[in-house]
Amino acid sequence: MIKVVGWGVGKMGRGILDMLMKKQGIEVVGAIGRTTGVGKDLGELLGFDSPVGIKVDNDAEKVLSSARPDVVILSISSYVRGVADEIELCARYGADVITIAEEMAYPFRTEPELSKKIDSMAKDHGITVLGTGVNPGFVLDSLIAALTYGTRSVRQIKARRVNDLSPYGKTVMEEQGVGLSMEAFIEGVKDGQIHGHIGFLQSIPMIADALGLEYDEIVETREPIMSTVERKTDLVDIKPGMTAGCSHSAVAYRNGVPVITLEHPQQVRPELEGIETGDFIDIYGDPDLHVVIRPETPGGIGTIASAVNIIPQVLSSPPGLLTMMDMTIPHCIMDDFRNHIGKGGNIREGSKGDMGQDT
Repeated sequence: MIKVVGWGVGKMGRGILDMLMKKQGIEVVGAIGRTTGVGKDLGELLGFDSPVGIKVDNDAEKVLSSARPDVVILSISSYVRGVADEIELCARYGADVITIAEEMAYPFRTEPELSKKIDSMAKDHGITVLGTGVNPGFVLDSLIAALTYGTRSVRQIKARRVNDLSPYGKTVMEEQGVGLSMEAFIEGVKDGQIHGHIGFLQSIPMIADALGLEYDEIVETREPIMSTVERKTDLVDIKPGMTAGCSHSAVAYRNGVPVITLEHPQQVRPELEGIETGDFIDIYGDPDLHVVIRPETPGGIGTIASAVNIIPQVLSSPPGLLTMMDMTIPHCIMDDFRNHIGKGGNIREGSKGDMGQDT
């Protein structure tokens, strides 16, 4: 069995653990939390009818030393610095790491020194580290790059993801400035409390480096999306005149001309104001390509699925800090996950190769 530990039991972490529990060839051997759910049986936390015999523990080293997982999935932070220590601990116990931290999708431009340290540490311990998710990791970067496979040249890329924030947890809501006045939103952007989408500074370099597109600078803008109706979720109650989300965009310029434009207006329950969600990708080159996914690739489900479906490829990859551009074509897995280890790559020597042979 592929032994997996879930580190983080917030909304996304619980969703990942739930999916893992239902997949063939995977054995969940531990769950690490900070405060939420600590001491509870994982089955109770996930709403199962019966316990599963795994309690959420806040002692990460205890869990890793006893469980000895093949893979740890980190769902604890959006930032490189928020997962670096945890990655190091996983490395000491020889576990590959998949993280949904947005900055980890392509950390080399924003955190070059720390990226080098993580890469070196991963190689020293023979583990693979990968940042992924629905976005960054898929819709506004690796999917775009894959679509260019059928072109002879690319001149300009424009992509827009219009999505619903409702499936996300408290941290994401706060980063998007949900439930504020316009004045408070503007002030939050100024003082750095409101980030909008975390990932443009990863997606643009990921696309550019993969395709060989050059740019001089990236310019970002963040604007409040004001609600004219009441919008409710389990976490927020947005009254008319309050912010429902953030319209965030980033443009990479080359000699003053846009080369890559990414837009990501995110808001809670956009359908209440007649807004249709979707992913819209326009590639201008030889030939032009225009792709629409409607409604949008669901953010919560997409993030959960991305972290789980990539497990066999991570187990088959060489040691180091990798990105989705290093993976073969990702896809959903409906049979035993162990059947997919080594597909598109060689199983590296060591414990993971032994594990694959034992199956």
